[in-house]
Amino acid sequence: MPLTDQHRFGMQLAHMSRGWRAELDRRLAGMGLSQARWLVLLHLARFEESPTQRELAQSVGVEGPTLARLLDSLESQGLVKRLAVVEDRRAKKIVLCPPARPLIEQIETIANALRTELFNGVDEEELRIAMRVHGRILANLEKKS
Repeated sequence: MPLTDQHRFGMQLAHMSRGWRAELDRRLAGMGLSQARWLVLLHLARFEESPTQRELAQSVGVEGPTLARLLDSLESQGLVKRLAVVEDRRAKKIVLCPPARPLIEQIETIANALRTELFNGVDEEELRIAMRVHGRILANLEKKS
């Protein structure tokens, strides 16, 4: 059966996503952080207020036990701290420690440089069209869940 443009689009999107993340991971390898750990740090840095461990797991898109192991590692490096939540003794707030801030700035600098390279030759109108298409597909996915 021949591939349709929809098939090609899906395959291309998956390939782009994997390739983009792999290249960023390659560029960040010298920082001693696995992809999972730098991803947790970036997500954590984007919260206005310190999230609970559950909120962070949802943001990153991982299961609780997986995040717990990542947080153990980040905590042992002095990059994050778990704090008890007064209202819910089972919950923990996740807080960035001061040594994490320069590391996050370095990650974001490298990620921004890669983004600039990858969008070379893509004009604003092309980007708006691509975002509109992706937005529709995401909306259709959200209807399914």
